[in-house]
Amino acid sequence: MKTLLLKNLGIILILIGVIILVTYYAMGSIGNNKILCLAMIFIIAGVILYIILNKIFTN
Repeated sequence: MKTLLLKNLGIILILIGVIILVTYYAMGSIGNNKILCLAMIFIIAGVILYIILNKIFTN
């Protein structure tokens, strides 16, 4: 269970970033740069973790 969660941590972070973007777009307050930066950080960190963790767990 722990390995499965750790392997999918990158995808989870990407989904959190997307959910933040969709939520604030639906609320109509997408002009706030702090929210956009927060979502960007989640998405970029998720992509980086996805690449690193898949290299670790495939070996």
